[in-house]
Amino acid sequence: MLKKIIEIVLNILIIITIILVIYALIQIKVLKKDYINLFNFTAFEVITGSMSPTIEIGDMVVVEIDKSQINVGDIIVFKEQNSIITHRVTEIKDKNIITKGDANNAKDKPIKEEYIIGKVIKTIPKIRNNKKGFNISSSFYINNYNNISDKTYFYA
Repeated sequence: MLKKIIEIVLNILIIITIILVIYALIQIKVLKKDYINLFNFTAFEVITGSMSPTIEIGDMVVVEIDKSQINVGDIIVFKEQNSIITHRVTEIKDKNIITKGDANNAKDKPIKEEYIIGKVIKTIPKIRNNKKGFNISSSFYINNYNNISDKTYFYA
């Protein structure tokens, strides 16, 4: 009986995973989106040290896709040309937002609210290089490298 229950649960999880993968592929490949919006959340892997020591290379950031509550001090993810960047808000002037990487000496050029993807709500350390040898990024995520520069990788 327990074996049958475990089998049913695993089958349900497999079906849910397949549905999420199909949903992700449709958003990225068919709808040509830069990132996947899954219940108003998305995730990115940071690949530069511009936010060190707060966010390190290889960390994953979980982002709430909401532009309405951005404040000075928040860490946001935004699009700049063909890049997706994760930096801290240092100033808000009119409708322009100025950011800076924690490890950078200079502030970024002002960005408009329309380029903001959302606010970082959680950082998961070293998602790709954990010590147990389990690589979540290759096990559960679909890489989307089409429109991403060397700043941040996208995962869905």
